[in-house]
Amino acid sequence: MAHFATPADTLFGEGALEEALPYFQSFGKKALIVTGKHVGKSPMMERLKEVLEKGGIGYSVYDGITGEPTVPMVMDGVRLYKEEGCDFLIGIGGGSPLDSAKAIAAMAVQEVPLAELNGKEITGQIPPVAAIPTTAGTGSEATKFTVITDPETDIKMLLKGDILVPKLAVADPAFTVDMPKSVTACTGLDALTHAVEAYTSKKALPFTDPYAVSAVSRILTYLPRAYKDGWDYEAREQMAVAAYLAGVCINNSSVTIVHGMSRPIGALFHVAHGRSNAMLIDKCLRFVLDGAYERFGSLARLTGVAAQRDSDEAASEKLMDAIAELVKVCEIPTLREYGIEEEAFSIAIPKMAKDAIASGSPGNCWKTVTAEDCEKLYQEIYDL
Repeated sequence: MAHFATPADTLFGEGALEEALPYFQSFGKKALIVTGKHVGKSPMMERLKEVLEKGGIGYSVYDGITGEPTVPMVMDGVRLYKEEGCDFLIGIGGGSPLDSAKAIAAMAVQEVPLAELNGKEITGQIPPVAAIPTTAGTGSEATKFTVITDPETDIKMLLKGDILVPKLAVADPAFTVDMPKSVTACTGLDALTHAVEAYTSKKALPFTDPYAVSAVSRILTYLPRAYKDGWDYEAREQMAVAAYLAGVCINNSSVTIVHGMSRPIGALFHVAHGRSNAMLIDKCLRFVLDGAYERFGSLARLTGVAAQRDSDEAASEKLMDAIAELVKVCEIPTLREYGIEEEAFSIAIPKMAKDAIASGSPGNCWKTVTAEDCEKLYQEIYDL
């Protein structure tokens, strides 16, 4: 049976934040705003506070999300949520604050350690969550997933459950225009990974296929423009749409090998999720290409990368060439260029391969992927 989940409500475009007030009022009387230090001092945060104050809604700010979220960050947020008597949450920022807001909501009503929820379906009721993205890529505003690093085990844990889908997504492309070029590139390529993996996953659905095609088409066209000129509003708008669509894709059709192999690199070497996806996407997808030429070829033709007369194999290769070119345009460094020390990386390969397979994501590929395959790929990717 196919199940298709999206946020209950989505507001998109200029003025979306102001239009969100009635939704905030329906969620509760006091919000915990979850964010990072940079966004916490931004004009976007001031606008959010003004909206809440106008509606008579109280709030407390937790700006302790520094980098990708960890168990201690989440639990600090849970403590503040309870101490301040909050009854709903607003995540504002990139994927990390949005993921953290969902995790804090889940843990606010849990009586077990966060680590015990890793990989399990979370059910029941949690406080309402509103998600306001300021990047275009993670799609966290549309997903039932949140990824939290456990520093004790160096594992990126996956929390999942339909109750984690935000009640409200508020996406104003204007909030993304001042993203640094590197963030624009990495989040954009993260969204591309979401869309391509969802379309070529064994869990792909007829409902998500059109979303994936639309997202890939938009990203191939507009990410180079957004990367070149962050104030290109049309490009920012199209990337915001693509990020949301790609989020809906993975919410319902999941991810595959790139995400499975990316998370361990992030956990052990503190590489941002979107960046590690971008580093891996070409090599990893080329490895599984021969298990799903039909799906990759179909995606290539539907996005205009390949001609209708092209065979599945030829079309698939053209899609991968287009992805590789986009990675090049976005100036994504290799693992070596990023500064990851070769000996440390080599030592970590067996653990990373084991953790990648344990995540379950490579199992969504049509081609069988083993731990030994992952080990070889890690080494090949480092040697690029």
